[in-house]
Amino acid sequence: MKFLTYETSGTTGLAIETESGFKGLLSTHHAYPGDLLTLIRIGGEALQRAAVALKGGHSVDPNAVIFMPPIANPEKIVCVGLNYKDHSTESGFEQPNYPTLFGRFNSSLIGNGAPILRPELSEQLDYEGELVAVIGKRARDVSEIDALGYVAGYSIFNDASIRDYQFKSPQWTAGKNFDDTGAFGPCFVTADALPRGCKGLRLVTRLNGVVVQDAMIDDMVFSVAEIISICSQFMTLQPGDVIVTGTPSGVGLARKPQLFMKDGDVCEVEIDGLGVLSNPVRDRAVAFAMTA
Repeated sequence: MKFLTYETSGTTGLAIETESGFKGLLSTHHAYPGDLLTLIRIGGEALQRAAVALKGGHSVDPNAVIFMPPIANPEKIVCVGLNYKDHSTESGFEQPNYPTLFGRFNSSLIGNGAPILRPELSEQLDYEGELVAVIGKRARDVSEIDALGYVAGYSIFNDASIRDYQFKSPQWTAGKNFDDTGAFGPCFVTADALPRGCKGLRLVTRLNGVVVQDAMIDDMVFSVAEIISICSQFMTLQPGDVIVTGTPSGVGLARKPQLFMKDGDVCEVEIDGLGVLSNPVRDRAVAFAMTA
């Protein structure tokens, strides 16, 4: 099942992909089943029941609505750095034998189609196409063998990074949490609709139509199952938590000459079966001046 979280005329809604396109309901409708985070937290057959309700809703044209992050307010957003060997090499890091983990915050999230904003403080706005795994049930001390049973579904992330701020300190928090840099979407696809752990799927990032990253999900150093198992050893993962699994080689920082995103660019991240996450790039000052 593929779910779309959207907004139209200031009202949020949820839709599901059907053979005849997306069908959905607004949150003001009496049959609205709830947002994705609520449904995932309910668990059980909640997503299946929601699908039935949404199929009885109205047609939703993706080109006529505002895409929202599939899950706007997860309790945790856990990101993995240096999870592709080629990316570790191009970044000048020795490949770690334990995941390089850091956090993102809800305030940085935007949906498909929303502009990634380059702050006035820096010109080093970089792209990072990544696979997202969304936790489906409480996970603590989970084995690698069982870990994929705790995944509700998958999506796409562009972990847009302000590089000079990322490396101002040993922790990457600042460079990874500027407002309007965490593109998430376009949709949420349930785990049963994809290969286990998304093995065999391809990730491609394009900047202005030119391929800048191209890798298989299988190339990750730590698989989705390994990441979940390791994280669950020291914290409890809750339903709706978002795991951003790392980016492959090709980032702008490592190129010669360096290639950073600028106002007017369009960045797309595509993963087989999950769709295309597409975002324009705007200078924050320009974007704010246009809305003033």
